[in-house]
Amino acid sequence: MLGAKLITLGFWFFQEEQAVGFDPLSMWHSMGWPARFVVIVLVFMSAWSIGIMIDRYIAYSAARKQSRMFAPAVAGALREGKIDEAIAIAEQNKRSHLAKVVTAGLQEFQAHQVSSEISGEEIDASRRALDRAAAIVHAELKRGVSGLATIGSTAPFVGLFGTVLGIIHAFMGISSAKSTGLAAVAGGISEALVTTAFGLFVAIPAVWAYNYFTGKLEAFDVEMDNSSSELVDYFIKRSGRGKK
Repeated sequence: MLGAKLITLGFWFFQEEQAVGFDPLSMWHSMGWPARFVVIVLVFMSAWSIGIMIDRYIAYSAARKQSRMFAPAVAGALREGKIDEAIAIAEQNKRSHLAKVVTAGLQEFQAHQVSSEISGEEIDASRRALDRAAAIVHAELKRGVSGLATIGSTAPFVGLFGTVLGIIHAFMGISSAKSTGLAAVAGGISEALVTTAFGLFVAIPAVWAYNYFTGKLEAFDVEMDNSSSELVDYFIKRSGRGKK
């Protein structure tokens, strides 16, 4: 209710008082330094979130693109039993999340191929290598995404802090002018409106981006788990053929 009243009062003021400018520069000059500091913090948070969005979008797009080329190529090499070729293909697609996981498992399996018989413990070692690689890749893909959640949850409160400062400024204007007219509270109201709106402007895209990237990350985790399971099945079949 308080926010709605402030917004109504602010719009009415800007319509009635032509002397007060509604452009960003005029509002900036009408702010006190505490409110300016809040705006600077919000600008920094916005720039940080935009940087994370761009970085993660590029990384996820590259991972998806290379994985689409990597999966059929490595599957064909493994069907022919060419582990060296499969590893070489993985090395050519280093930005693929699947390639990073599969490479770890293949290298561990290849290290135990000195004999024709591969024990269950060696297959377990390959499985553990796959799990370790999947955990590392998950951490790499998740880098920065938690920052979007932090920005999305804290930016509204930073804007609310600016709102409180604006209200304080408005009451100080009333006290100094010894008047309750709009001219006495104009600066404080503009601070409250601008910082509140700016906080929401920063938070909403960050929350959207966080949910979007979290969904992508979950899909990547499923793909890595499926690839690891399929590779372990392949190792078991290879070890079974070696025992015959």
